[in-house]
Amino acid sequence: MKKNLLIIFVSFILLNLSETVVNAKNSYFEDGKKLFDNKNYKDSKFYFEKDIVFNPKSENSYLYLAKIFKEEEKNSLEENNLITVLLLNPKNEEAIYLLTLLNIKNSNFSKAKELIVTLTSVCEKLCSSKAELQVKLDSSLKSE
Repeated sequence: MKKNLLIIFVSFILLNLSETVVNAKNSYFEDGKKLFDNKNYKDSKFYFEKDIVFNPKSENSYLYLAKIFKEEEKNSLEENNLITVLLLNPKNEEAIYLLTLLNIKNSNFSKAKELIVTLTSVCEKLCSSKAELQVKLDSSLKSE
């Protein structure tokens, strides 16, 4: 009888502990996003990285890390995170848009053209951004 009670007690503890871990995992991204929205990039970066530790396929955490690196003007880290987002979800419009802007900024116009075509084929929310990207690309090409 005591053995059964011990097993039930230990099971109860383990279930509660695993539920706590799951809830903690889910809140890392949300906590990071709140900090990001308040422009607290350093602290939000920590939460997004922590979210990735628990969920390596967290496309949104990689996207927000890219946005942080964009603010910090760390182009290679921004690009790496955007590429990771697109590996996880090739139809992520925001990542395509940001990567296109980065390629225009870095004068990689052929890649920017490819990304605009990709955005055109997958767009649902950012379709209007295609024209903006094309204007930026055209004006960058003219200034070359």
